[in-house]
Amino acid sequence: MSRRTDADVPPGLLLVDKPGGTTSHDVVARARRALSVRRVGHAGTLDPMATGLLVLGVGSATRLLGYLGGHDKTYEATIRLGRSTVTDDREGQVVTTASAAHLDDAAVAAALTAQTGPLLQVPSSVSAVKVAGRRAYDRVRAGEEVVLEPRTVTVHRLDVHRVTRPTPDLVDVDVTVVCTAGTYVRSIARDAGAALGVGGHLTALRRTASGPFPVAQAAPVEEAAAALAAGGGTGALSLTGAARAVFPERSLTADEARALGHGQRIAATGASGLHAAVDGEERLVALVEDAGRTARVAVGFPPT
Repeated sequence: MSRRTDADVPPGLLLVDKPGGTTSHDVVARARRALSVRRVGHAGTLDPMATGLLVLGVGSATRLLGYLGGHDKTYEATIRLGRSTVTDDREGQVVTTASAAHLDDAAVAAALTAQTGPLLQVPSSVSAVKVAGRRAYDRVRAGEEVVLEPRTVTVHRLDVHRVTRPTPDLVDVDVTVVCTAGTYVRSIARDAGAALGVGGHLTALRRTASGPFPVAQAAPVEEAAAALAAGGGTGALSLTGAARAVFPERSLTADEARALGHGQRIAATGASGLHAAVDGEERLVALVEDAGRTARVAVGFPPT
């Protein structure tokens, strides 16, 4: 069977429902194999334990990924109180245990509510944060002690849905978290447990939305890849459709499209921020933004 080139596959986004036990890199590799292309990237890493929405860009749509990764995220999670682990999730070695039997539901809810709003959050030591050019988790696995600097994040909402007690000494809490990019739900579990004096870690995590994209529109990676190659379907968005979902649209005349294609400026509209500039044939020509009396190309998308 002959190998397709990148030009044979339409650019676009894959909305993938990532299974547990796989890395984001694994999903990218599977997409590359399914489409027989090399140019695939992702916006926003998911831990191997986590499931849910992972957004991939194929071909020139990878140019959109830098704008997608910074969107707010929504997660469904289960936090276990009464036990802390080295990784702040269920996959790490248990380092402390303390009975949570004395905690009532109100105290649990109050500790979690305190983890909302602007936070100065220390990422887990086994996160993907880079320290001197290497991922923190690689340094930890190599036996190094890693201390990460706190970072400012915002938890817009944390809803407590259910509090259960799987054993007399443990408390499990099912929550929904809506937060800025870069927030670690594992760190929320750790810090809430520390505030309660019993320790805490994450036992389940599922990303249900990233920016305008819900997991309900996602599919397994091979199905999403097949949909993109076929020109549309569950789990796939065309380049133009993806840009329209993220940015306001600016319709172009033929002359404006031609000018932008040559890197030239066109008349400004007075609207702020990036716009998806789409020509009369429904092709995304560029992302443009006003700069004074003219609009300039921020990211160009030449015809394939």
